[in-house]
Amino acid sequence: MRFSVYQVSRKGGREKNEDRMGYCYTRDSGLFALADGMGGHPEGEVASQVALQTMAALFQRDAKPMLRDPVRFLHDAIIAGHHQLLRYATEKALLDTPRTTVVACVLQNGAAYWAHCGDSRLYFVRGDKLIARTRDHSYSELQETLNGVVPLGEKFNRNVLFTCLGSPGKPVVDTIGPMLMQSGDRVLLCSDGLWGSVSDQTITDQLATRPISDAVPELVEQALRRAGSKSDNVTVLAVEWESSEDYDSTKAISTQTLGEEVFASTIQASVLGQEPDELDEAEIERSIREINEAIKRSSQQKKT
Repeated sequence: MRFSVYQVSRKGGREKNEDRMGYCYTRDSGLFALADGMGGHPEGEVASQVALQTMAALFQRDAKPMLRDPVRFLHDAIIAGHHQLLRYATEKALLDTPRTTVVACVLQNGAAYWAHCGDSRLYFVRGDKLIARTRDHSYSELQETLNGVVPLGEKFNRNVLFTCLGSPGKPVVDTIGPMLMQSGDRVLLCSDGLWGSVSDQTITDQLATRPISDAVPELVEQALRRAGSKSDNVTVLAVEWESSEDYDSTKAISTQTLGEEVFASTIQASVLGQEPDELDEAEIERSIREINEAIKRSSQQKKT
């Protein structure tokens, strides 16, 4: 399994960054995930971190080195994150539960599987075509979908969601897959700070025409510029699939030489049931920067 990955997260005009992202992989399976802690509820940054930590911990437990059922894994891991948030709120005696959206993708056996809850999105681009995009669990997107069937007069704010992790009701989780991958296919995960300011067409064009190491930071900068001083947190993680055996890759992460028990992750892991560690923004950003720099150094060494 070979892939390239690039990720960027910016605080924008908000007091703190409540988005979290990361990926982990074994020899035969990769998990890529992004969560967007929700404003208007307590500890959004904890909610997004707990959701990703839970998924990473379950992936480490179940991917030996492959998941038996990726769709089932994604659904159950997202629901497990929801239960962790309810438990966290109970143990902390919070009046309200921390809440988050989440989107995640598994790459395995040359196929992609994904799932989401809320309005964090996944874009799947092949060549210059947008093959698939997740549909937000928002009243505005539901209204847009239903308008062709049932005319609806009232307009909803795009930020009003009907499901998320940490909500009183059981979360709605949409799952897709398998989608067979072709060399060069690109999968992008993002928070609403990106798609709220940058169009689907722009996202597609950037992914179609530029390396992801250029497209991702450019998209984030465009979103920040267009939103101005009130910009939401903007977080993007993009993956390029390079599974073709004759692909002359100089930038890919290869898992082919990993042992069956090896597990690598950029997501801070914790033991399920334990309180998440205190968060440190500078440490998270430093970790992301170090990973991206390591990828670049690896690419440069292979070129020479």
